[in-house]
This record gives sequence, C-alpha cells and structure tokens, in this order.
Amino acid sequence: MALYPKFSKKKDGVNVVMEQKLLQNVNNLILNAETCTGCGICVEACPEDAIVLGLVGAARRGAINYAAPVDVDETKCSYCGVCVIMCPFNALTLKVDGQERLPIIEKEGFPKYDMKAEIDDGKCVRCTICEEVCPRDAIDRNVPAFEGTYKGPVAGAKDRQTAIKTKITFTVDKEKCSLCGLCGALCPALVVKHKGFTAETGKVEGDVIWDETKCDACKVCVEACPEECITVEREVVSDKVDGKVDIIQDNCCTCTWCSRNCPTEAITVEKLFEGDIVFHADKCPGGCSTCVEICPANAIYLPSAKPAAEMKHEIEATIAVNKDYCILCGACVNACPGEDIIVLQRTGIRMKGKETDLFNKIKAKLFERRTSKVKEEITGQVNLKMMEKA
Repeated sequence: MALYPKFSKKKDGVNVVMEQKLLQNVNNLILNAETCTGCGICVEACPEDAIVLGLVGAARRGAINYAAPVDVDETKCSYCGVCVIMCPFNALTLKVDGQERLPIIEKEGFPKYDMKAEIDDGKCVRCTICEEVCPRDAIDRNVPAFEGTYKGPVAGAKDRQTAIKTKITFTVDKEKCSLCGLCGALCPALVVKHKGFTAETGKVEGDVIWDETKCDACKVCVEACPEECITVEREVVSDKVDGKVDIIQDNCCTCTWCSRNCPTEAITVEKLFEGDIVFHADKCPGGCSTCVEICPANAIYLPSAKPAAEMKHEIEATIAVNKDYCILCGACVNACPGEDIIVLQRTGIRMKGKETDLFNKIKAKLFERRTSKVKEEITGQVNLKMMEKA
C-alpha cells in the first residue's frame, strides 16, 4: 500500500480545507463557504472534474449551515489552482507548504482575469454613494468621520467645519469698536481683554483677540456687533474632503453599481464577462425569491406591482433582472428550483496573459448556454443542463 499521497478534508470555521500530502510538500485548497456564491464557474473550470455543485439555494439562503454551495473531492483534485484563478469572488485559495502560491501562473501556464476597477482620485469627492450601493463590501472609504456622519454620531468625530480647507480673515475697526465685550461673550474664538480701569484716563481700553483655530466664520459676531465694526471673510482654499476612497480588488465582482451611480463619474469598472441572461417570468413559481436573495450583485428583483388599469391584459411579472448590474456568474441559474426559467449565455471574458489550450477548453465550457434545472440526479448534487439538451 502506497504511503503517499495522503488526502484529507476538514472544516475550519467558515473554511473547508482540502489537503494533499506528498512526500516532499503539502498542498492545501481552501474554500471559504461564506464567500462562495455557488456560481459554478469553478465546477466548469476544474480540469479533473473534482468540483460539484451542492444545494446552492439552500446554502446561500442559510437554510442549511453544514454545507458549502460547492463540494471538492480532495482525492480527485490535482491542486493545480485553476479554480482559484477562475473564481470571480476569491472564495478559493491554494497553499503550497503553507504559502499562498499559484505555480501555474508563475510558469505562465494559464491567464488570469484582466481586472479593471479603479477610482480617479482627482474626480472623487469622497461621497458615500459607492460604499452604500456596493453589494460586496468592496469599497474602502478611508475618510475622517465628521459631525453628522451618515452612520450616526461617532466618538471623536471632527468638526464639520474642518471638512474643507478654508482661509478665514477677521478684522476689527478699532476706531469704531467700543470694546463692549458682546462678541467675546457670544463666541469662543473671541476674547475681549480690557486694560485696568483707571480714573486717570476715564476710558475703557483694551483689545479684541481672535483665535483662528476656533473660528468657523459663522458671522454671529458680525451680526451682533452694535458698532458694526467686525468683518469676517471665509475663502475656500480647497473643497476636497480629506481621505481616500479605493476599490478592494479581491472583493469586487465588477457589477458596476458604483461606477453607474458615481455622481462625478470618477469610477471605472469593466465587467469580467460579456453575454446575456433571460428570465422567463411566466414560468417562475409564485412566492419564490431564491434568485433575488442569493444574487451576489443585487441585480435581480421582484417588480413593483402595477395598478390594474396599466396592465392592459398583461401578465404581471413575478421576477426580473437589471442587466446593467448582472455579472453573468450563474449563481441564480444554479439556485433556481424551477425548470428553464433562467437562460444564461456568456460570449466574452476579460483575461490577460497567454490563453493556453487548457484555458480555451474551459472557455468553451463557460460559453455554453445554460438553464435552470429542477431535477436532482444525485442527492445534494444539482447538475446543470445545456439548452440544446433541454
């Protein structure tokens, strides 16, 4: 009996760890069951047919917590790393002797995604839209918290007046100023200092001291001054809020929610896949919203009900997809419990590097038309069917 290779599989928190122990090294393929969307791209990409789909809908909806959306046969896996490269959600990691590596990339044996998701810092105004619309937590908004932040009160938040860079000038007409002290009583940025009162002069003398760091140019002092001797001017030096907003590449699925909604057109995102997806809403079982709940790009929705007067003998759609945000990953196809409701056809894929024979074989599989299937041939395993075989 051969001592090597040795195989094992174990759960480690949200991770499922497959291990291949050879005589001189150890390979680990790690699947993050929480990050995995069940898109099935790894299933189609695996050269050894070592990956199969599980109960995608149930796993992603949280109906079961003991299984991942896909399952890897650790004995069939060659630990080549192709699934790691092709996973658009970075749910798979390959480690060689404890170090993250992709030897197939190092040897230029396989291309990788040509990821284009970037923010033009010059155009970005540090607003909150991209962070709020992103369905994958892929926006890193490293901006100081100010009073009135959209997330609520924040301990240690900066004064909102400091959000933009300004230059404030404060002047007092000393000939008109009576040193009445009203401005100092109203504003923490002003102190009216009087000299010692003496009968020798019989006058009130002193000075108005202004602290620029405390002044927010509110002009209360200007309006309240009974002698109208105060002038405050506020010049905006830069209206750019401090901080930086970046896209976390490993989290980005190229759905384009951020780029399409950026008010200054500062974000550029190119989708990884091209093609089309069609929903046959007339076949969708009423009450099911599985595809809506599991879509990693928030591209699927339940249409709002129309008034009866506007229907004009039309059948009200029970499901729909916004193709602008669909990334053609296929998770909805895999999770759909109906028959031929969703039809997916990929026609293009953004890659960089040498397109090897192995990649071209995988690309051909990814470009096959696919549709949802209700039948389970093996318990816990849902196989997709090609349209021409439907």
